[in-house]
Amino acid sequence: MAEHATLLQRHRAVMPDWLALNYSNPIELVAGKGSRVTDAEGNTYLDFFVGILTNMIGYDVPEVREAVERQLATGVVHTSTAYLLRGQVELAEKIARLSGIPDAKVFFTNSGTEANETALLLATYARRTDQVLAMRQSYHGRSFGAIGVTSNRAWKNNSYSPLNVHFLHGADRHLPQFRNLTDAEYVDVCVEDLRHVLATATGGDVAALIAEPIQGVGGFTAAPDGLFAAYKEVLDEQGILFVSDEVQTGWGRTGETFFGIQAHGITPDAMTFAKGLGNGFAIGGVVARGDLMDSLHAVGLATFGGNPISTAAANATLDYVLDHDLQANAAKQGATIINGLRDAATRLPIVREVRGKGLMFAVELADPGTGEPSTALAAALMEATRERGLLVGKGGLYGNTVRMAPPLTLSDAEAAEGLGILIDSLETVNEAATA
Repeated sequence: MAEHATLLQRHRAVMPDWLALNYSNPIELVAGKGSRVTDAEGNTYLDFFVGILTNMIGYDVPEVREAVERQLATGVVHTSTAYLLRGQVELAEKIARLSGIPDAKVFFTNSGTEANETALLLATYARRTDQVLAMRQSYHGRSFGAIGVTSNRAWKNNSYSPLNVHFLHGADRHLPQFRNLTDAEYVDVCVEDLRHVLATATGGDVAALIAEPIQGVGGFTAAPDGLFAAYKEVLDEQGILFVSDEVQTGWGRTGETFFGIQAHGITPDAMTFAKGLGNGFAIGGVVARGDLMDSLHAVGLATFGGNPISTAAANATLDYVLDHDLQANAAKQGATIINGLRDAATRLPIVREVRGKGLMFAVELADPGTGEPSTALAAALMEATRERGLLVGKGGLYGNTVRMAPPLTLSDAEAAEGLGILIDSLETVNEAATA
């Protein structure tokens, strides 16, 4: 215990104050296997957040470990893109094929932030304009340009941006003016608003719309299926590009499609990716139309992006996802958990909404008396699940959402166990809040 307390003190002394830690008593994870992790004090947890959706197929996966060890054994950890990289080419071929984007090409980075920066560069260069559309409540990364297209005040330090950005409706059904609309009516209203924004707020030469099919930091809020298809019809009239941020929604996590945007029935001009692809090894990138990717005139590279180690891990991870049909497993296990949570929510006044797709779901919490978003209840639920052996995450525009994204390898038994812990925790928090 003393050693743990000392580590927390050391962290606070040398790490930024804005680098948030989960839980009133932060934990150090020291071991992992499958869907479970162990902390420095010997407590074991079922992990429903996996490093913020990054350990996509769980911990200590032999196929991934062995692929990395084979590459390490060659002695080549890094060469740079000045040389041919077999693993990078093989991974790019797979991603290009899976993307469905015509004549696709791939550029690798180290993270989703870098991937989104690259996509924004491609779009603004191709269209010769700094004007970009993004979604309200969005999050696209922590860098200067990515923050410019982020629409969540908790994640923005200032309004400075290299981009001229206008934000659209689409994931804000909770607002009074939209609350009673059907999906079709909401889509119609949003499309008319898009046309109005283009006619009034822009100079007519917009580069792109960048959007998350399901908003990650936004608390797994999402546009109704078909909205982005309706948006794209309008964008296509003016040649505006569509960039789908698949950093959290890619690789079958939503269960119904391999990439989140496919639920809207469209093929974007570019998609960005990262998070789970390397199953913990740092890798991100952009897959885009070949003509769009090739349009830049200056030489470019990412020193560590797509290096031999990360691509070895990513190739093994992607192969594992496809070979074991983990998209289907995400659909199955997600349905079990989401339906179970929705059934329980009918008797829990603190639950405003249960939402999500596949193994990407969230519980939004509100004060049972006022109906107002409650960050305190979200914090209490996180503590309650940790005490019972389950790790979860948080998010939402108002910080009142507990969000979860278990490994795509989650078993029937683990799904049932996690659901049981969640319901028990919700009941405990609800009882205290309504006493």
